[in-house]
Amino acid sequence: MAIILGIESSCDETAAALVSSDGRILAHRLATQEEEHRPYGGVVPELAARAHVEKLGPLIEGALADAELSLADVDAIAATAGPGLIGGVIVGLVTAKALAHGAGKPLIAVNHLEGHALSPRLADQTLAYPYMLLLVSGGHCQILKVEGVGRYKRLATTIDDAAGEAFDKTAKLLKLGFPGGPAVEKAARTGDPKAVPLPRPLVGTSEPHFSFAGLKSAVMRAAQSGQYKPEDIAASFQQAVVDCLIDRTKRALQASGDVTALVVAGGVAANASVRAALEKLAGEHKLGFVAPPLWLCTDNAAMIGWAGAERFALGLTDPLDVMARPRWPLDPDADKVRGAGVKA
Repeated sequence: MAIILGIESSCDETAAALVSSDGRILAHRLATQEEEHRPYGGVVPELAARAHVEKLGPLIEGALADAELSLADVDAIAATAGPGLIGGVIVGLVTAKALAHGAGKPLIAVNHLEGHALSPRLADQTLAYPYMLLLVSGGHCQILKVEGVGRYKRLATTIDDAAGEAFDKTAKLLKLGFPGGPAVEKAARTGDPKAVPLPRPLVGTSEPHFSFAGLKSAVMRAAQSGQYKPEDIAASFQQAVVDCLIDRTKRALQASGDVTALVVAGGVAANASVRAALEKLAGEHKLGFVAPPLWLCTDNAAMIGWAGAERFALGLTDPLDVMARPRWPLDPDADKVRGAGVKA
């Protein structure tokens, strides 16, 4: 059994965790930056990087203490090396390099998206490859066939904005607060999802990809019109996103071949309406449905530690000169798609 120290700092969550190769989370500490970014209605990269510098060391020390372990007990150190806000990524990766060098431990540079992609296997030890993954977050919206560690076939991506970004923008337009995803979901509970006519971009088309820029623009026009209650706009927007996700995922399932399960991961996977609709879709296709616990959907270090454990078991480690990467596609061989704002 191996014990991996995981470090996450790709956006506005600073986290450290100890994870064992048999799937136990021995410790996890996380510091949010909601208060720092709330006045701006979104994440300010420079503020995020400075907060990582201040918080990461004490979090690592605290996680080790919680697990009653020392750095000498750790078998490897895994850190997010991208994609993400490059300042924050550098903070976490450089810290991991220093610890690995000083303690003589292997370094594992983890793709943040792979952390999300493999987190369902941390939540459900019986989940077998290959499975279909809807990876839906603030920066990414993709459908991938997960064939194994480091083996991903991208079936769809967004040609402009991600679903989570659309949630954040909607929350800001409606002045619902920060973070945007939970704020929109809360407002939507008291709204009418049929009250506001909003588009479902690309739904029903043969093109496999996602698009949310037009939906964001339609929400802005609805908010500026003064004709609708904020909670009705929130509910109608959330339903539009759900409809888009289900339509695109259904199309991908038809094109994917055999898979063991439908899996969802990423911050938007914490949305109850999204989870319920995907679970229903999985049932219609006679597939198992796996969604990590809510706290494992958002950014965390346990998923980085687990991805590190899966890679470590295969002998996959990295040199100390490995570089941080602001962009890092899981399927670098995927065909290019139209759209200047493509999130690969």
